Amino acid sequence: MSPLASVERRTKVDRNGFRGLPGPTRRIYDLVAGIYPLSTLLFHEKAHKVALSLSGISDGMRVLEVATGSGEMFRRLARINSGGLTCGFDLSPNMAARTQRLARRRLPGASAHCQAVDACSMPFRDGAFDAVVCCYLLELMGGEDILRALGEMHRVLRPEGRLALVLIGQHVPAFNALYRIAGGLAPAFWGRQVETAVPDAIADFDFEVEHDRKVQQGFYPSRVMIARK
Repeated sequence: MSPLASVERRTKVDRNGFRGLPGPTRRIYDLVAGIYPLSTLLFHEKAHKVALSLSGISDGMRVLEVATGSGEMFRRLARINSGGLTCGFDLSPNMAARTQRLARRRLPGASAHCQAVDACSMPFRDGAFDAVVCCYLLELMGGEDILRALGEMHRVLRPEGRLALVLIGQHVPAFNALYRIAGGLAPAFWGRQVETAVPDAIADFDFEVEHDRKVQQGFYPSRVMIARK
């Protein structure tokens, strides 16, 4: 079975008609950029910390964050990597601008740059980064775009570089039921869960998984995966 067929089968993309909603997703995340940090505080912070602790990222590296959101993880990366280069981007121009503005204000000495970019077409050369970090993005993408984004992450990583993925977990049945309802009501904001499909997808790009951890913050489950190119 092809990587695309595997992702679509395991995420039920065909049955539910979910193909990714980049236009509406961009607009809704532009609207919520100012209040989105609350979600990190309530749901994502613990998984962010676990991902950083396992990623092997250290000062002096070239690090890319894919889909920065409102910038909490990006600032953590720039703080750890104050002597290196930290790049980031988000599909939402407002999210990217907020991330850049706060990084410059709070970490004026860091080389940290964020812009509005589509994860399916990254403006970076092959092998440009020592590490790539991506948190809670793939849930918002259709099967084809998940593979394009993973392919781009693989392309911009140097040989032996590490990919740190944080996904919405699927190990809490009650949460899964609520998430399906929320995703049906607002698919451009919530997307759908893809955690069980992603390991096969990254294996098809010849990533080797080094760490795989389930994390829970309150009722909100996450899965942290660290893979080497």
